[in-house]
Amino acid sequence: MSNQNRPKIDRRAFLRVAASVVPAPFLLAACADSSQTATTVAPPAAVAPTAAAAPSSVPAAIAETAAATATTQVAQVLAPTPECADDDDDLTPAQTEGPYFTPNSPERTSLLEAGMPGTRMKVSGAVLTTSCQPVAGALIDFWHANDAGEYDNLGYQLRGHQFTDAAGRYTLETVVPGLYPGRTRHFHVKVQAPNQPILTTQLYFPNEPDNARDGIYAAALVMDVQPQADGSQSGAFDFVLDLG
Repeated sequence: MSNQNRPKIDRRAFLRVAASVVPAPFLLAACADSSQTATTVAPPAAVAPTAAAAPSSVPAAIAETAAATATTQVAQVLAPTPECADDDDDLTPAQTEGPYFTPNSPERTSLLEAGMPGTRMKVSGAVLTTSCQPVAGALIDFWHANDAGEYDNLGYQLRGHQFTDAAGRYTLETVVPGLYPGRTRHFHVKVQAPNQPILTTQLYFPNEPDNARDGIYAAALVMDVQPQADGSQSGAFDFVLDLG
């Protein structure tokens, strides 16, 4: 039989026949070889590197995170610096010591004692220079009358001194003083920056009926007093010293 008279077998028919006599591995290899010339596999498209994939950015990110964490921790530990308004550089005026000062009071930030009558009060603030710089280690000595308007002249009840912290701040826990005859409600205070002269003065309460009748009272020495939810009071006052 000549080649012209032989029946033609297309590619699909050939594969069906070959599959019945040729092992599968060889057949798959043949199919792959025959398709390489017809199909071109495109290379993968270039992918832009992400920030996470850039090794050089990792140390910088870690450094920024560490710095932010350190800043947060410092802010939580340190007390904020006092904010000063235009009139906060006025010197705290001096006032009379009065007849009932007792030296060598105990060092303490709370004058409260068990069973002590009276409205609880917390007084806080700072000792500052005229340029609004905090004065660390300043001595502050408080003494005042009890709830009945009486002073302890035999001991140290409602008497005590303390030192300001690194931010120039102080806090005192005590009771609201009673009315001493002839005077309005007040605290006695001595303030002394390290190796500096002593400022002797007094602190007053706002809206007291006897303020206007007290010959010693000074509006510049009135505390900012606020009632608290538990029935106590809070007072705030900053002492400004001339330290040259």
